[in-house]
Amino acid sequence: MIGEIIAIGDELTSGRVLNTSSRFAAGQLFAAGHEIVAMATVRDTAAAIGESLKRALQRSDFVIVTGGLGATSDDLTNEAVASALDRPATLYPEILEKIKSRLTSAGGGPAGLTLEKLAWLPAGAEILKPEARMAGYLLVHDGKPIFFLPGVPHEMRELLAERVLPRLALWAGKSIRTVQQRVYKIFGLPELDVNRRLNHLEKSDSRVRIGYYPVFPEVHLSLTVMAAEAEEAEEVFQRFSKEIEAIFSDTIYGLDDDTLEGVTGRLLAAKGLTLAVAESCSGGLVSHRITAVPGSSAYFTGGVVAYSNKLKEAFLGVDPAILKQHGAVSPACVRAMAEGIRARTGADLGLAITGIAGPTGGSDAKPVGTVFFGLATRAGIYDLACRFAGNRGQIQEMSAATALNLVRCLLLDRPIMADNNT
Repeated sequence: MIGEIIAIGDELTSGRVLNTSSRFAAGQLFAAGHEIVAMATVRDTAAAIGESLKRALQRSDFVIVTGGLGATSDDLTNEAVASALDRPATLYPEILEKIKSRLTSAGGGPAGLTLEKLAWLPAGAEILKPEARMAGYLLVHDGKPIFFLPGVPHEMRELLAERVLPRLALWAGKSIRTVQQRVYKIFGLPELDVNRRLNHLEKSDSRVRIGYYPVFPEVHLSLTVMAAEAEEAEEVFQRFSKEIEAIFSDTIYGLDDDTLEGVTGRLLAAKGLTLAVAESCSGGLVSHRITAVPGSSAYFTGGVVAYSNKLKEAFLGVDPAILKQHGAVSPACVRAMAEGIRARTGADLGLAITGIAGPTGGSDAKPVGTVFFGLATRAGIYDLACRFAGNRGQIQEMSAATALNLVRCLLLDRPIMADNNT
């Protein structure tokens, strides 16, 4: 079925609150075999809500509306729907009694709260979950279902899973499609190169959709297969998956919810190895990403942000002669930093980063974006030279991701000795 999502609230249209509910709903509905033709975010005015709803009903088989169901003066969804669809507001005594009972047992509601407003719904409304704090409701208008859900994310998600998706499945009947989807996380290739490598696949099968989503500094590649039968969807999905994995075997680091730090951490844990980090231009970003993963204490011994030359000498044992002859941003320095952090922490691997994040500090020989990486192991020391474009934050983000990928490649026995200009 073709659907539309409408999210209501001034807090959303002003940007004060991120609209995560529409994104979640779209993903769940798509996975269930439905297609979302549009997602609208409208402010708390009866006119905007009514216009958006009528427009959605003209082009969609169903509509999901979130927000504006509360008791405050700016919660106008019910009034707007009653007016726009010519469905006079009707008191639902059972809802009013449940609200009164719940607030009485809790010692009373907030001062000035108009309890009765919560129980006045457009005529014909069917309560979705009477026992829930925010019950939501369903209207069938001109043969099309409209689901009204609360704006609070966890309440909306609960009703969507327990009430909306099952009802839509029944509504769609045999027309529902089987959907298989996977997101490939790619690092080290720009979006246009990813696109170019898959040009021959894009329109080769009408059941397949391929999408490209730059999520700096990565590219996320989505594969979606929609078919009438599960076996058909599985066969097509497996065939396209194998081809994509063969094309991007060196640059796909993970799938779906994977992160570079999570994948690298799992590899370290699986091999029983520990890692320590010495950072300069990245300012601790690598350590932050590693420690954001639960359980990282099993393989991460710690890190040092050695920004000044004095700290590079004192904490990491970098020879002053190296700094004088080659400078802090150099292969020689980063190799010394990597070996220094490994030796001082006793970690199996020592990772180091030094570079020029900008916007000042560059030169003709070492322009802004020049970053060197070092990785010390018991077998030897590797180094990598890169030149990144972008602002200071982007160069730091790219440096942190490259460092994590360097460790990942080493653990997978993949090539890591190469210049990189991005």
